[in-house]
Amino acid sequence: MIALLLYRTVTDHLVPWAVTLATRMLAHSLSMPEPLVHSTGDYVVAQVTAFEHGVGRRLCPFRLARLLRAWWRGLQ
Repeated sequence: MIALLLYRTVTDHLVPWAVTLATRMLAHSLSMPEPLVHSTGDYVVAQVTAFEHGVGRRLCPFRLARLLRAWWRGLQ
C-alpha cells in the first residue's frame, strides 16, 4: 500500500515537474521560447517517424539478411 502511494506521488507530481523543468532549461539554453521548443520537438518526432517508416524499413537487418541469403542461393 505504501509503495503504491509512493509510486502515485512520484508519477503524479514529480515526473511532470521534472519534464517542465527540463523543457524550461532546454529553452533557456537555446534562447528559445518554450512553445517553440515543444513544436520543434514535435517536428523532430515526425521526421524520425517518417524516416523509420521509409528508409529505415529498407535497412532492416532481417530484410537485408533475407536478401543476402536469396542472392547467395542464386549464385550456387
